[in-house]
Amino acid sequence: MRKILTLTMSGLVTVLPLALTIYVIWWLVHTVEAWLRRALIALQIVSPEHYWPGLGLIAGFLLLLMVGSLVNAYAGKILLKYWDDFLGRIPFVKTLYGGFRDVVSLLPSGSGEKRDLQRVVLARFADIHAIGFVTREDVPTVLNVHGGHDWVTVYFPMSYAFGGYTIYLPRDRLQPLDISVEDAMRLAITAGLTAGGSRTKSP
Repeated sequence: MRKILTLTMSGLVTVLPLALTIYVIWWLVHTVEAWLRRALIALQIVSPEHYWPGLGLIAGFLLLLMVGSLVNAYAGKILLKYWDDFLGRIPFVKTLYGGFRDVVSLLPSGSGEKRDLQRVVLARFADIHAIGFVTREDVPTVLNVHGGHDWVTVYFPMSYAFGGYTIYLPRDRLQPLDISVEDAMRLAITAGLTAGGSRTKSP
């Protein structure tokens, strides 16, 4: 009986991550498709009888392509800057919009620009060490009067949670780690249960 239970749990551990991944992807695609379908019909771009599955996703892809082309143009960058400034003057909205914009900015844009999580480091706190991510090689200017001229902005994610801590540390307390940002993030948020590999492979 114990052997059967062990084999069953081994099968569950193997199948469950794949099943959850497939379900989340299916739910996301289905939800986005439903939203875009209602939008296309409400805007009378297409009638309900002429709508076919997948049309909403194609329309969403074309819309993102158009927006991406606009914001990468010179005039689009100016308009985007004014839009950000406008939302930055609205109480509460600026907090939500700024937070969402900063989180989304972590996604790769393909533009070659440096992303927010620049490199992985090992931070030292007395006899304790923690994996962190350098987001800026400096700190806000307001901290310079407190000795922050040689400080670095480091983000420490929390395990199994959407959140973390931003800490300003002296540069000499940080040791570079030869590991990708993706592997380090996976290692941090899974409380060390997932072993992260280094960038270079042994021969």
